[in-house]
Amino acid sequence: MKTVISHQSSVISQNTEHRFQPVDFRLYLITDRKIYTDKNSFINAIEDALRGGVKAVQLREKDLNTRELLELAYKMRELTKKYHAKLFINDRVDIALAVDADGVHIGQKSIPAHAVKKIVQDKLIIGVSTHNLNEALEAERSGADFITLGPIYETPSKLKYGKPIGVDTLKKVKLEVSLPVFGIGGIKLDKVREIMETGADGIALISAILASKDIRKTTEDFLRLLK
Repeated sequence: MKTVISHQSSVISQNTEHRFQPVDFRLYLITDRKIYTDKNSFINAIEDALRGGVKAVQLREKDLNTRELLELAYKMRELTKKYHAKLFINDRVDIALAVDADGVHIGQKSIPAHAVKKIVQDKLIIGVSTHNLNEALEAERSGADFITLGPIYETPSKLKYGKPIGVDTLKKVKLEVSLPVFGIGGIKLDKVREIMETGADGIALISAILASKDIRKTTEDFLRLLK
């Protein structure tokens, strides 16, 4: 047992010594095509956000089968390249590699970051979803390149993760980890300043942008507040 633990610690240690290219974005858009009535509306919405200045998009459509997700990922890769933005694929390392995505985003029940690093080497940036300080510290030890932390505020999409953790937890995590930290969960325009005053590196959004009436303008408004 000691040998196994020692080996795993060695792997994790090696991974934390190397950091991929810096995270050079402050607004991280996460997709939810169920907001829209059809595929074209969804694609157009993502393009509107990219026109507004989004430089990082996570394709997160967990209910799609592999072929459907791959088809959509190719489309997202085409769009993000057009606007010089990064593309992340939720959970699916294989699809991220297949479409030449910039990164993969994994959750607490996914394959851990140190194992992903072993598979992809330096080909992908690795983001990890976290909900408390312990998970944030573990993500850092395991070799993540950045983390999302939340839900900061109450939001329907994050109810299964429990009560909002608040800005105090975000501030504490920023003091304890050296990774870029993105607040997530219920963040609206009037909350951006409060989030950034914690020292957070950026914000991750879904409905605040994708459910807005004017996606491009809303995106521009968020980015202006993040500067």
